[in-house]
Amino acid sequence: MYAIFQTGGKQLKAEVGDKLFIEKLPGVEEGAEVTFEEVLLVGETGKVKVGTPFVKDAKVTAKVVRNGKGKKVLVFKYKAKSNYNILKGHRQPYTLIEVTNIEG
Repeated sequence: MYAIFQTGGKQLKAEVGDKLFIEKLPGVEEGAEVTFEEVLLVGETGKVKVGTPFVKDAKVTAKVVRNGKGKKVLVFKYKAKSNYNILKGHRQPYTLIEVTNIEG
């Protein structure tokens, strides 16, 4: 069984046992259970339920493995002949989840 759900402005495909990097969930500790109820599609072999926009009574349950930050991305701005250059770094926060159950 698989499901497509939405979180953090993104849509993700998940099966039981998958580990997914999602946008950081504020106030959620490691080891906590998280439930996503914005499920767009639930599918099995030969059978698919598509929501309008969400599938009724469907949810994806996951366990938070860890919270962290991604690799550093460097942003460099430069303008020729004007002595203007700026170097900035950014590390996107994330939450790593492991899908434990799909209902629907």
